[in-house]
Amino acid sequence: MKVLRRTQFGNPVLRGQARQLTKKEIASKEIQQLISDMHHTLGQMDMGVGLAAPQVGQSVALAVIRIRPRQYRKDVKNFDLVMVNPKITQSFGRKTQKWEGCISSGLGKAGLFAKVPRYKKIELSYMDEKGIAITKEFSGLIAHVIQHEVDHLNGILFVDRVKNTKTYMTFSEYKKRASKTLTKSSTTQSTT
Repeated sequence: MKVLRRTQFGNPVLRGQARQLTKKEIASKEIQQLISDMHHTLGQMDMGVGLAAPQVGQSVALAVIRIRPRQYRKDVKNFDLVMVNPKITQSFGRKTQKWEGCISSGLGKAGLFAKVPRYKKIELSYMDEKGIAITKEFSGLIAHVIQHEVDHLNGILFVDRVKNTKTYMTFSEYKKRASKTLTKSSTTQSTT
């Protein structure tokens, strides 16, 4: 396994429509290695909770989610998901805003964060890493992260979804200010 190089805002692959994968392609050595490397890459990043294939330069409809408890999100449980050809088939209720960042917006202290409105609950149709078709409902932080990753596969970046541009801040400023607010309000954030 290796840590994959991430694409940054401005790279055209992040604005393209990712190609759907066939079951045969999902089972291929290349895609299985890509899934393994993406999962490993997320494991090496302290803040990251999701990674879409375009973020590592591959324009295929594949994303990996790896959520772990951290100081600023203590109330979450370990969660892992591989989604191939995902499609949000239904959304429920009103959108709520959570802090969100993106590893493609810059790493380290210069990375961007902002409040992004997303649905609290969604229904998702996708295939897993074995090519098995699944339809399932997700809510909370998991639903938020899934929406971010599905956007990546459709060439949409989190900055396109920000409604209140006054919420933008760098990672270093986020750590100083927003993490204190999050701890007090139990609001969870994601960096994908």
